[in-house]
Amino acid sequence: MGLTSRARDEKAHRSASDAVTWFDREAALCEFQDARLGERFRMLLKQIGGDVGQSIPMVCQDWANTKAAYRFFSNERVSEADILSGHFKSTAGTHRGCEGTCSCSA
Repeated sequence: MGLTSRARDEKAHRSASDAVTWFDREAALCEFQDARLGERFRMLLKQIGGDVGQSIPMVCQDWANTKAAYRFFSNERVSEADILSGHFKSTAGTHRGCEGTCSCSA
């Protein structure tokens, strides 16, 4: 029983560490016109990525963060290409070392 609990705790810790790395890596590779937009996107990605499938008000948890998220997404200086650029670069980097067919699993 103790071993199972310890293994579960270690897995949760690894998952949390992987999530932080994933958020930071994706956000760091994005190309926004302003560094503040990049930092705000990193924060949003962390919030949204931690509770995938929930509404923006639910993941932001308060009105100030919700309003900031909606302002970010409606900002004229933020485009879909800006948001997705980090993900595309990260994915390309992951598959650079693959030979032949690469497959991904969730």
